[in-house]
Amino acid sequence: MEKQAVTIYTVAREARVSMATVSRVVNGNPNVKPATRQKVLDVIKRLNYRPNAVARGLASKRTTTVGVVIPSITNPYFAELALGIDDIASMYKYNIILANSDYDDEKILKVVRNLLAKQVDGVIFMGYDLSDELQEEFKSSNTPVVVAGSIVNDKELPAVRIDYRKAAKEAVARLLEHNQGQVALVSGPLKYSINSDARLIGYKEALADAGVKYDDQLVIETDGTYKSIYDQAKELADKGIKAAYVTNDHLAVGLLNGLTDNGISVPDDFEIIASNDTKYTRLCRPMLSSITQPLYDIGAVSMRLLTKLMEDNSSEENDVILDHSFVSRQSTRG
Repeated sequence: MEKQAVTIYTVAREARVSMATVSRVVNGNPNVKPATRQKVLDVIKRLNYRPNAVARGLASKRTTTVGVVIPSITNPYFAELALGIDDIASMYKYNIILANSDYDDEKILKVVRNLLAKQVDGVIFMGYDLSDELQEEFKSSNTPVVVAGSIVNDKELPAVRIDYRKAAKEAVARLLEHNQGQVALVSGPLKYSINSDARLIGYKEALADAGVKYDDQLVIETDGTYKSIYDQAKELADKGIKAAYVTNDHLAVGLLNGLTDNGISVPDDFEIIASNDTKYTRLCRPMLSSITQPLYDIGAVSMRLLTKLMEDNSSEENDVILDHSFVSRQSTRG
């Protein structure tokens, strides 16, 4: 004989109370007499009743679930952000649905639509610029969205990040101290706002402050992958470039290994500063100097901001900028 599932009706019948009373106990509503609450809890324990999260969501119009869109689950930058998100979500009793988007606009749109179809209460978006279709999807859904660890092309979306322009400016200024103006910016795709509207601007500002003329030949645009810069490393050195600020750690390690494999010494012949200070900067030799970001905190603050937006759809802070710093290791001389 098939065992019947324990429902809220079963609990109400056994405790001899209404289903509304059971619902109030399950949801922590204080308007229940202590003796009644205890009676209901005893029955719940005895029957091993597990409230149906979907049904509770339909009743309250909330699912206590948050969707997290991550470009690459194996990338330590995004993984560290996700850890901060998950810890705060657990603290506020939200469940996480983690969705990998593979940096692909069509997949991102599909992933977001799937999350919205599951009626998530909010979305944390990690990644780069949004397609027109994705922007429209977010606007029409009325679901709160927070961008974590990036700048995107939709300025209306709340974001938690560092000041990428300022960080780039500071890194390039350090490199210019020792390298007579031959400092490159090695970047991922410049079509993304985080690179074109922040890091490239910071690079230009550092050059201007040092009295160095901007040369677009020193802006090396790549697809952001290790191989895309590894294959160009010797060519960069042969051009007379003496240093580079690199916009992601995959690229920084690719540049380092490409130089080293071609007999070019880092930092004696070529200095490198990375931008994210993920574990990659410490696993390579020489270890990479880097801008440091409070990645865990960016994730945690993003989730906390989202909880405020989900609770009352408003927040005093729309663009939260956390402090960054710099760590000097073996890839720079100073």
